[in-house]
Amino acid sequence: MRVAVFSTKPYDRTFLDAANADVGHELVFFEPRLTTETAPLAEGFTAVCVFVHDVVDRPVLEVLAREGVRLVALRAAGFNNVDVPAAQELGIAVCRVPAYSPYAVAEHAVALILALDRRTHRAFNRVREGNFALDGLLGFDLHGRTVGIVGTGRIGAVFARIMAGFGCRLLASDPFPNDDVIAAGATYVPLDELFAASDIIALHAPLTPDTYHLVDRNALARMKRGVMLVNTSRGGLIDTEAVIEALKDGTIGYLGLDVYEEEDALFFEDLSQEILQDDVFARLLTFPNVLVTAHQAFFTEDALRRIAQTTVENIAEFARHGRPTHEVTA
Repeated sequence: MRVAVFSTKPYDRTFLDAANADVGHELVFFEPRLTTETAPLAEGFTAVCVFVHDVVDRPVLEVLAREGVRLVALRAAGFNNVDVPAAQELGIAVCRVPAYSPYAVAEHAVALILALDRRTHRAFNRVREGNFALDGLLGFDLHGRTVGIVGTGRIGAVFARIMAGFGCRLLASDPFPNDDVIAAGATYVPLDELFAASDIIALHAPLTPDTYHLVDRNALARMKRGVMLVNTSRGGLIDTEAVIEALKDGTIGYLGLDVYEEEDALFFEDLSQEILQDDVFARLLTFPNVLVTAHQAFFTEDALRRIAQTTVENIAEFARHGRPTHEVTA
């Protein structure tokens, strides 16, 4: 099967080629993102392979359908960038990678927590400049702190087990309680109670209409003063302008982000020689208690290998039987 792979980086090609070596699909790699302007590149391909920032809305899908595309294979778990009902209407199947490495994302969330708490990123820069003073680097013990986990799927469950190892008290919120999270010692509580009681809040929920701006001004008003907030899920879970106000008034004492609501124009690109045009993001970077990474939580060898393997398996199953293994339906 001929597959047009969009948003290609060198590491994508490395892992997809390795996964495809014994399968034999014809993978053609395109560096640009999939948009209405680049969709015609898919002419003559049966499938397109896309990532989180590719645009797969109705106008793009209509172009793909005219070009003969019958499968959209996401090399990601989230599919909020795909108009799934439109795809079904146009006869295009959609599939994803539902689980690749929950450890990668959960461990990155913990890395953000530790760095913010002990200011390791700031200490690293100080020592390199010959400054060995400890003023401004005071942290706190994680042991005994209350950690609120919003979203307790595979990633949230791994995160719960790690934080239990630190001796934290765990609170959880999810419409579907997870026995593994309960076994780790967590107590499920209403979201308002979690916000009010937690010293650290970690977001591991998917982005849906119900979770859009889950952390808004009303939610922030319920939180402890000086709370630590960490998001490694989707940027749209947070109202960024409300969070900036909460940073300014001290409601948020620490903020760790691996995702950002308007990241499409920023992340995965080298913009070091350009002036940032996003004033909201630029404002975030001015706070000394904010740590931002550029959507790298998933970025481990183990996760990339599994993503590539599952993506190739999805495409192979579609080629054999007309339906991918991990199909997304409306």
